[in-house]
Order: sequence, then C-alpha cells, then structure tokens
Amino acid sequence: MEFYSGDINQLITELAALPGIGKKSAERMAFHILNLPLERVKRLSGAILKAKENARYCSECCTLTDAETCPVCSNPKRDHKTIMVVENPRDLAAYEKTGKFEGVYHVLHGAISPMNGIGPSDIKLKELIARLEGDVEEVIIATNSSLEGETTAMYISKLIKPAGIKVTRIASGVPVGGDLEYIDEVTLLRALEGRTEI
Repeated sequence: MEFYSGDINQLITELAALPGIGKKSAERMAFHILNLPLERVKRLSGAILKAKENARYCSECCTLTDAETCPVCSNPKRDHKTIMVVENPRDLAAYEKTGKFEGVYHVLHGAISPMNGIGPSDIKLKELIARLEGDVEEVIIATNSSLEGETTAMYISKLIKPAGIKVTRIASGVPVGGDLEYIDEVTLLRALEGRTEI
C-alpha cells in the first residue's frame, strides 16, 4: 500500500536507489528536501545537474574533475616523479586527508576481477602506462587489500618492473578486505610509510 502521492513516491524511489540508502532513509531525506525552502532545493538540484554535466576524467591521473586537470596534478609543488595508484577517487581523497603524501595519483576506476568480467582493459591501465613514459621514479600501488586489489597490484607490478621503475605496495596497516575510503588517516599514513618494494 502506498502512503504518499506519485511525486513524493517517485522522489523516495529515486533516493532509495542511491547506494547505502534504504527505504526509511530515503523517506527521511525526501521529507527533509520537501521542507527546505524552494531556493535551497533549486541550488541542490542545480548542483547535481552541474556536477553531472561537467564531470570528466583528469587528463593526467583520471580522477573525476570539472577542469582539464585536477587540483593535485595541476599543483607544481607536487612530486610528479612519484605516482600512487588507487582504485577510485574516494581512495585518492582518503590519502589526501592525511596531508602527508606529496606525490601525484593515478585512479584506475576499478580493479581486475575475472569473476566479474573486469579485465585489465576495463580499468585505466593503459593511461598509467602512458604516464610512465615520462620521468617517473616510483609507483606506489595502493589498491585495496581484497582479492581483486591484490590481483591488480601484482598485474601492475609485473607490467612496470621491466621498465626499471621502482614499484612499491602499501604496507598491511590496511586490513584485508578493508576499503581505503573507510580507513582512518593514521592507519593510511602508517601503511604509506611502511610500504615495501614488490
């Protein structure tokens, strides 16, 4: 049985389709939105549309940005000879919050997972290899400690090592099966500082 009118039901349905949002949370969010002033709702919906229309991949690291290059890649103070490879933009943000990594990133937008039909050509690996033709001294592999993350790390290591570039892996301060975006900054920092060559 439906309790609300069509438009309200549609709003709840759309919000419930977002990851991590259940029906009750969607209802709370919907009623919060409906109680906001119209101008605030217009700003919210405008921000969503604008972000969707303008988001693109950084031409260097492949993270999401609304400019040609992201703020990290366009910063001349960053060490462009050290590249940290992460699975998604949220992992990049997690490391940036530590305030200790001075290099740049490469975002794969996924991990190799044959069981899910995701191979090396389905993630941003060829873009990483193209970047390595420049002056790169170290590649830090910071993929998740899951089976897919470990598979991806080993694949990248085997791909890069023949080029004579130092390849390291973040230390195991990150728990197996843990996603980087949910791990605190101290643990991430310890993992970064305790990385080992692979």
